[in-house]
Amino acid sequence: MNTETVLKLSRVTKTYGSVTAVDDVNMTIKKGDIYGLIGKNGAGKTTLLRMIASLAFPDQGEIELFGATSEADLQEARMRLGSVIEMPALYPNLTAIQNLEYYQRVKGIPNKSIIQEKLELVGLTDTGKKKFKDFSLGMKQRLGIALALLNNPDFIILDEPVNGLDPAGIVEMREFLKKLNEEHRITILISSHLLTELSLVATRYGIIDHGKLVKELTDEELKEACKQSLVVTVDDVKRATSILETLLGVKEFKVVSDAEIRIYDDLDDTAEVNYQLVANGVRVLNMTEMGDSLEDYFLALTQGGKADV
Repeated sequence: MNTETVLKLSRVTKTYGSVTAVDDVNMTIKKGDIYGLIGKNGAGKTTLLRMIASLAFPDQGEIELFGATSEADLQEARMRLGSVIEMPALYPNLTAIQNLEYYQRVKGIPNKSIIQEKLELVGLTDTGKKKFKDFSLGMKQRLGIALALLNNPDFIILDEPVNGLDPAGIVEMREFLKKLNEEHRITILISSHLLTELSLVATRYGIIDHGKLVKELTDEELKEACKQSLVVTVDDVKRATSILETLLGVKEFKVVSDAEIRIYDDLDDTAEVNYQLVANGVRVLNMTEMGDSLEDYFLALTQGGKADV
């Protein structure tokens, strides 16, 4: 398991007047992560990303990027960073190639073939003389990502990359991000308010609410937290587990205590589970379905309110 730290935030805080947009945030992203920063609109996601990319500066706390913490070292470390935060500053009357040629000169990138390479990567090689203002939203998002990739970064930041896309565009973006991560070994930080969509691509999560990072967890931990189970309380756990395995063919269950079993499969026929246990001499004291949906889990951590999940 790779433990190299790409980004570490320590007690980062940002205020605008009387509003604390980011409040004492500690966050860690490891090499190879697709880190999903999830929060409702206005939770502080974009402000946090802007500070990481040096588009804003914290009032307190420390940002460590690729091990760098001083301003001079951070400036150098950000050469390994690409970002699309809010709508990228692309020129409406220029083509895809012209936009990237402009930024290639601004960034001082000498490789002439890099533009075609990045357009191929994002699937925009056939736009010809079409101007950016005439692109679909999905094409605009992809050109923004091509711009973020122009300097061959090791780490990219994407703010709401599927916002406004149709279902086909969302699937396309999801597969593209997986490709960047798996084939090109790029660490990715994605912000979104769409937890269900984010759960299809992210490997780790940070949940932010009212500027506070309330929880960090892995994809496995999220799935475990939201796992549906049938909780059965019985008078004879040993006999009950034998019946579950031999008569009902239950394979996925956990003995929680000397009276409680959690069953993770065969949840569609709880009556049959109850019948077989009772018919074979096990007294069933209680039977309850447990487990949160992604929405329930998110809402529980963010003090209620409607979430887009």
